[in-house]
Amino acid sequence: MAQQGTLDRPPAQSDYIGLPDSFGRRFTIFCDTEEEFDWIKPRSRDNRSTTHMAAMPDLQERFRRRSVKCVHLVDHPIATDPASVAMLGDWLERDEISIGTQLHPWVNPPHDEEVNTFNSFVGNLPMELERAKIETLTAAIESAFGRRPIVYRAGRYGVGPNTAGLLREAGYEADVSVRALHDYSDEGGPDFSRTKPFPYRVGDGRLIELPLSAAYVGGLRRWGRGAYRAAGKLPRGRGILFRTGLLNRVPLTPEGVPLEEALAAARALLADGVRWFSLSFHSPSVEPGHTPFVRTAEDLRTFHAWWDGMFDFFERQGIAPASIEETIAAAKAGL
Repeated sequence: MAQQGTLDRPPAQSDYIGLPDSFGRRFTIFCDTEEEFDWIKPRSRDNRSTTHMAAMPDLQERFRRRSVKCVHLVDHPIATDPASVAMLGDWLERDEISIGTQLHPWVNPPHDEEVNTFNSFVGNLPMELERAKIETLTAAIESAFGRRPIVYRAGRYGVGPNTAGLLREAGYEADVSVRALHDYSDEGGPDFSRTKPFPYRVGDGRLIELPLSAAYVGGLRRWGRGAYRAAGKLPRGRGILFRTGLLNRVPLTPEGVPLEEALAAARALLADGVRWFSLSFHSPSVEPGHTPFVRTAEDLRTFHAWWDGMFDFFERQGIAPASIEETIAAAKAGL
């Protein structure tokens, strides 16, 4: 599989894809549609509650008014919850959303591994176990929604050396696990710090990668990766860079990222020639009390205001929403 390209290593410059001019400048929103769990406590196979999904229609209506076709990357607890499936399935039938896959190994059968931090990155598991988990979840989603998913995200962005080959084997056309500029190697996960926020082919191009958008902002941004890594070796080094406005690494998400910082990142991405923007959030954030980002009713109002601010910015810049199907088609046209 290695000769076919992997997802846990940065691509060659020649693998990046130039999107067709006809695609214009677009954005797509991905929701990690998942169970509720305490982000501080150790992961548990018992955390399968999905009660927050009852609050999802409010955000769906907000997206609908903006003509946004959100991609719900559902995991095993969602795909096997009748209420969630019925609601998402109705929106899917009306072509208001798309459905993809998100794999949390600790709640995804078969349960043959120990639950720990290293194994929470599914790409760290033995190939046969990773294959079995992908097959189990893909089949559950196809059974629940009547169509086979074509876009995949590893929970915790945890792709490994075998993931790309297994996804091709399972019929996936795109992966959205790579979080550009981020590094999870201190926990045993992948290092994406050298990956740019542009679509790229994986191996022969049958699988494409659509990385999550992130940018360095601040006076030192042209030295972004090197300066950020060096600061990480110093006590409070990155905090000093952030507080002085010299450098910050900013992903496009309403979770933990103030609107003004996200807008600065979007402007930096535009300056770098990015023409497709990937935004993401976790479904439990639609209801207070489930994630560190939305604890109170005021946090939820800020969450909604963030989306309004981003949509207004995109509209002013002539950046229109794109479905995942449109984005995959454009990327393949650019191969």
